[in-house]
Parts: sequence; C-alpha cells; structure tokens
Amino acid sequence: MDELKKTPLYEAHIALGGKMVDFGGWALPVQYSSIIEEHKAVRTACGLFDVSHMGEVFVIGKSAFDYIQNLVTNDITTMTPGRCRYAVMCYPDGGAVDDVLIYKFSDERYMLVVNAANTAKDIEWMKMNVMGDVEIIDESPLWAQLALQGPKFEEVLKAAGYEGEIPAKNYTFTEGNTVAGVNCLVSRTGYTGEDGVELYCAAEDAMKLHAALLAAGKDIGLLPCALGARDTLRFEASMPLYGHEMSDKINPVECGVDFAIKFKKPAFIGREALMQPKTRQRIGLKVLKGLAREHMPVLMNGVEVGFTTSGGPAPSLGGNYAMALVPADCPEDAVWTIDVRGRQLPCERVELPFYKRA
Repeated sequence: MDELKKTPLYEAHIALGGKMVDFGGWALPVQYSSIIEEHKAVRTACGLFDVSHMGEVFVIGKSAFDYIQNLVTNDITTMTPGRCRYAVMCYPDGGAVDDVLIYKFSDERYMLVVNAANTAKDIEWMKMNVMGDVEIIDESPLWAQLALQGPKFEEVLKAAGYEGEIPAKNYTFTEGNTVAGVNCLVSRTGYTGEDGVELYCAAEDAMKLHAALLAAGKDIGLLPCALGARDTLRFEASMPLYGHEMSDKINPVECGVDFAIKFKKPAFIGREALMQPKTRQRIGLKVLKGLAREHMPVLMNGVEVGFTTSGGPAPSLGGNYAMALVPADCPEDAVWTIDVRGRQLPCERVELPFYKRA
C-alpha cells in the first residue's frame, strides 16, 4: 500500500480492520464487517463512508458562470448560492469526460467535485477550455469528505454535537456548521439512494470528525462502510458509475441522465453530438437464474446486441440484477439473456432504478 495514495483517514481504516485494496491508485477499504451488513445498515439506520479520494476543483473569476455554462451539459442559470447541481463534462463527440457535482458559492466562485481516478484528466480538460477571466484551482489535497447516509443520519449528527443548519432540500448545502467542534460544509447529497449528507472538512480535521460520528452513532445502528457497500447501494439505486454506465465511449444521452442535459442552452461542449438521434440506451435486467457482472454480452432474441455495464446482487430486493447498454429501439416483447462464459442466463427487463426509497 506504500506506493498508493492515502486519504486522511487511512489510519482509521487500518484501526477498524478495513480490508484494504487498490482503488484507482488509492488505498481504500473494500469492507470492514461484511458488504451485506454495511449495505443493510445504510438502508435501515446509517452508514459512514470515507470519500476523501474525490477531487475538489474550484473555478474562480468574473467569467466563472459563462465558463461552467459552456463546460457542462446542465444549466446553471437558476443556481443560487448554497445549491448543488449534477452535470456531465463532455468531449466534442459527446463522450463523457466525467460526471461532476457543481457547488455555487457566488457568481464568481464555484466548486466542482470530480471522480477520484479522473481528477488529473478533468483538470487538464478544464484548463484546455478556459475562457475569459477564470482561475482553476485544485484544492483536493486540502479537503476530506465523509458521506453520512441512511434514514437516521440526522440523529447521528445531533448526537455528535451538530451546530448549524442541516440543509433541508436535496442538492443544497450550508457552510459554517460544526460537528464535534469541526468546521464543515454540509451537503444534502449522496450516492446510495438513501437520504443523507456529505460533509467536507479540512484534511487535518478528518480523523476527529470520523471518530466523533462513529462514537455518536454507536447506539443508533451506524456502521463504518466501505467501497463494496457503496457499489451495491449505488447499483441498486441504478446510479451511473464512470467507467461503467458512462465513459468517453458512452455518452450521457445513452446513459439516460437526461435530467442533467439542457439542450435549450445556446451552447455547451458536445451539444451538437448529443442532439443526434439516440442509437443506444441503458436498461435494467433482472437475472432470473445465475449472476452476471460487467462487460458480459447481452442477447436479444438470441442475437448479441450489447453488454452489461454493471451487475450483481441487490441485497435490499433479493435476486440478481444487471444494467446493460443495448439498442435504443428494442421491442417490448424481446427475450433477453446474458452470456456468462458460454452459459445463457435468462433475464427479465425491469424499470430503472431497481430500488427507490419509500
């Protein structure tokens, strides 16, 4: 693990018995207790994740609004300070550079949260497309990010000694809050399909914040959670993962994140390409017998037409599922199978998301 990058919480993961793996060049835990146990804690009580490997890139300057508006698929016109917005940065051919979360502090100051493995590539792309009076500042090493997810997250925050305003609406954030005396930006966002928050603090305060939240949640059902449960949770909620459902070869229209693409904007990078008729779509499949993983051939009426982008068990639902990229014009009565090393697994097409909280 010595050559891998470590988050500010590395020592905490070791102390908690985390099973450490190489995740895109970062040393991160894949599980502590068990993936299923951690998954269920998030669905029924609360889970605490270290997501400090994510990148925080600030866009500052008089042209910040115009620059971001041209850079991403979503429209940031209606954003006010204290709001977040999901968007995609695209190449001119429509392929995704990355999907990002945009935080607005003012008309001249924004933060883009980017995927860890893409941080260097994203910053290079952002700098290549600078326009007007804009400065791109990578503050990733200065920040730690913890995700507190699950129906009892507010109980945990209050037990930890929360002072400030908990953001009331999804995709909003508040600054100047403290948790156990640690100053935090608190965002009503997450990647699990459950209610919860993401807490940003100074890297040097991460261990104190993490310990305080674990102690506060001990009697509430909180568990430390790792990459394995993060993936099963986002998979159940059918949230796209860069490199799987979306990539430089899979554009956001094909991925099905239409809510984050605003063609009424006069211009953004990739707009013309994304306006072409859609030839592929992301669908959900329930695997009736067997287990499918990513990058397995998908057959429609016995003919190979696409591939799985993610697959595995859905612990909250029972049974195994897969997301797949297939032609846009599939008939309703199509018969679906997934080829797993020569075995044809029968599937039933189902709606996305697989899981939606009540």
